[in-house]
Amino acid sequence: MDLSEIKNAIDASNTAFEEFKKINDARLAKIEAGKGDDGDLKAKMELAFKDMEEQKKLLHVIETKLARPALGADGKPINEAEVEHKAAFGKFMRKGVDYDREIERKALNIGSGPDGGYAVPKEIDAAITAFAVNISPIRSLAQVVQIGTSDYHKLVDVRGTSSGWVGQTAARSSTNTPQLADVAPPMGELYANPQATQQMLDDVFFNAEAWLSESVATEFARAEGAGFVNGTGITQPRGFLQYTNVATADATRAFGSIEFVNTGASGAFATVSSTVNPADIFYTCVSKLKAAYRAGSTWVMNKGVLFTVMGFKDNGGRYVYSPMTAPGTTDTLLGYPVVEAEDMPALGANSYSIAFANFKLAYLIVDRMGTRVLRDPFSNKPYIGFYTTKRVGGGVVNSEAIKLIKFI
Repeated sequence: MDLSEIKNAIDASNTAFEEFKKINDARLAKIEAGKGDDGDLKAKMELAFKDMEEQKKLLHVIETKLARPALGADGKPINEAEVEHKAAFGKFMRKGVDYDREIERKALNIGSGPDGGYAVPKEIDAAITAFAVNISPIRSLAQVVQIGTSDYHKLVDVRGTSSGWVGQTAARSSTNTPQLADVAPPMGELYANPQATQQMLDDVFFNAEAWLSESVATEFARAEGAGFVNGTGITQPRGFLQYTNVATADATRAFGSIEFVNTGASGAFATVSSTVNPADIFYTCVSKLKAAYRAGSTWVMNKGVLFTVMGFKDNGGRYVYSPMTAPGTTDTLLGYPVVEAEDMPALGANSYSIAFANFKLAYLIVDRMGTRVLRDPFSNKPYIGFYTTKRVGGGVVNSEAIKLIKFI
């Protein structure tokens, strides 16, 4: 597998998008000519879009395989303690053989914790994180901090300091003092309990470690993706859509609330006319974000909304959406990357279906160090459960670095 396969997949995706644009141009021409929206052309658009989606999925698979490192491929010598820990963990999974906690301590430099269980070896824990990035896009966009305690706080300077101009001998009056806000991202315990029979574990061809990491990672990633977008903040992260949203500018908006711009149409984009362009809402949204935050900002929406956005043009007749054109690039909207997140809401009355944010500055994810596993051969015979837990939190730390589009 090499870069030529990626290039071929990108070319196929771009060809599919060009076909999509041709069909859409014909559909728009009919609408402008007063002949109405051609249902047949719309059906062809959907087929072209599905073809483009298939090409993107293939490209994603290829890039994921190329990016997945082999054992020891980080350029560093393999740690003997980690190898010993992994072997002992494998025996623990397959046979329930207890092993010396000193092996775990040497490999991970963390204790077992009073709650029992064994720390997942670094290689498996890294695999869990890698899967989570691929499935949960918010984790790959946000700032992630590893912590050793569940009580994590971050101080945020809300810039309350003031200043003034004075003459050489004029009196200097007191100025306002800086204001620091204490932000504590809500945390919760994420768990999964995959089951396997002892016969499966005894089979030498059954890769128990890979099975555990894939099973747990998929479920953790699904739950994380939902939590970082819509989490309630009660025993789970607080999603960025669960904060107070107001149509107020940064200068006067309360700390912690998020600004939105509205489309002016309930559950839809504005209707195109001689004076209205539905794509204008994207320019408005970008303009609301301070220049310092725009570099590194990303659009986030689900696939259905993205399909609608693909058909929009600016006032110069250019499509505002552009597909990836080379390895290492991504789809863009007005030049900013677009990431699909299926946990974002579909178009609906009062829905916040599109976010534009510098997530590295706006949203903080906190991971309690280590993923732990308890082996349970008793609760569900003949199955053996692997009760796997991880402490995860998340919350908005800079509400100025995120803007929402509301469909009202």
